[in-house]
Amino acid sequence: MADDVPLDADGLARPSVFPRRLPTPSRARLSRRASQIFRVGTRNFAPLIWKTARHRRVPDDEFAAPLRHTFEELGGTFMKFGQLVGSAPSMFGEAVAQEFRSCLDTGAPVPIDRIRTVVEESLGGPMEATFAAFEEEPIGRASMAVVHRARLHDGHEVAVKVLRPGIELQVATDLDLFEPLLKMAARHTGDANAGSLLQMFDGFRIQIGEELDLRNELRAMDNYRRLLDQVDLPLVMVPRPHAELSGMKVLVMEFLDGVPVDDLDRIAEYGYDPVPVVDQLVKGFLMTALRWGTFHGDLHAGNLLLMPDGRVGVIDWGIVGRLDRDSYFFFRRLCEAALGDDTAWKDIADLIIENYGQVIREGPKMNDEEITTFVRATIEPVVTAPFGQVSLSALVNAPMEQVATARGMELSDRSARGLFRRLREQRKLRGMAESHGGINSDFDRGTFLLGKQLMYFERYGKMYLADKGIFSDRSFFERALADSPALAGRNASDTD
Repeated sequence: MADDVPLDADGLARPSVFPRRLPTPSRARLSRRASQIFRVGTRNFAPLIWKTARHRRVPDDEFAAPLRHTFEELGGTFMKFGQLVGSAPSMFGEAVAQEFRSCLDTGAPVPIDRIRTVVEESLGGPMEATFAAFEEEPIGRASMAVVHRARLHDGHEVAVKVLRPGIELQVATDLDLFEPLLKMAARHTGDANAGSLLQMFDGFRIQIGEELDLRNELRAMDNYRRLLDQVDLPLVMVPRPHAELSGMKVLVMEFLDGVPVDDLDRIAEYGYDPVPVVDQLVKGFLMTALRWGTFHGDLHAGNLLLMPDGRVGVIDWGIVGRLDRDSYFFFRRLCEAALGDDTAWKDIADLIIENYGQVIREGPKMNDEEITTFVRATIEPVVTAPFGQVSLSALVNAPMEQVATARGMELSDRSARGLFRRLREQRKLRGMAESHGGINSDFDRGTFLLGKQLMYFERYGKMYLADKGIFSDRSFFERALADSPALAGRNASDTD
């Protein structure tokens, strides 16, 4: 990989980062934010609350609009969750995902005078000394930052990413409010999703801390630009950052003229076939995770720009996934299984059993051979069938949900009776996991972040690659595996 990115003993990349500890919000701040969340939520959901009070059934998709309005008003961390919903129709439904599409790039505006203050503090001088022109209207309004187009005195067009003023304290406050709610949900309902989010919570704090220091994003962009010089993926590009103009709160980078990968009408105007571009994008992501155990951790449509010259620009490198030894081995064996290695399925099942305590074995009352068969039957169709025939969101579901299915519960049953039974059984299963030392949070985070990206890819895959499987280019992935760490000696009992 890049010369300045260290590799561990297994050959996995461990890039250095600037750690940033989030501030500690005061009790008064927490109280004000909690009151704001309650007021905004109550106002947006008042019509539905009135309907349910009159014993009228409310369709599930009617909750989408008020929830989206709530997320957009609250901003920050809530918008991060909204981006996930908007990019995952297979998990939340097409109508709900479409409702949340605006969360990808419609954060609240920031007054230009506040932008000027942050930029000039970072540059150490007036903006005019660096920029010949600086557009006041932002071209991007994300959850954590805004992006303005500008022109340097040498004529180069650039994008200037600026952290939202006060975003650190807002995010820290939201996380402090989320944590007790997740604990309560996991403890009293046994819900698998709440439990999984709770397991990942500390890692999420670290991840957000890294995202709020734009020097980390600059390093990631530099590293992946060097990576692209080593591989044959000419249609994928990363914008060049200007390190001399960037800092903790400001990132200046090459401006890319493009449209989101799912904007079919605008892409049609380009007059070229976008299928090879998207195909290289998917390959590039998977190859990076295979060869170095790192990957772009937030590939929603707003971060993938198809450009008029026939390339795709990958932007917003604030979140970079880093796989630990177990999650990397799991992913590698999953790729090998998809290419036909039948021996990989036992390793995959063993890793799931090992990292989720004994809940997989004890939940459905199956022996190891039956668990391996069950895991294969669940996962194999997802990684071998064409994009148009599968739901990659199945890989995001926690193994405990797979166990719930094995115990005869219908996960699609949304009736009150079905929900009660599912939560009761999941509570038992989570209790089993805790009694066996809990869940390996590093493995949980790694596989969840990988699964989230695959869930994003499902949307683009169905749009452009409906007749192709994710591992359909066998020779490409065989070469990628040959160049990747094999983790010799790794087995289910090797936990170092």
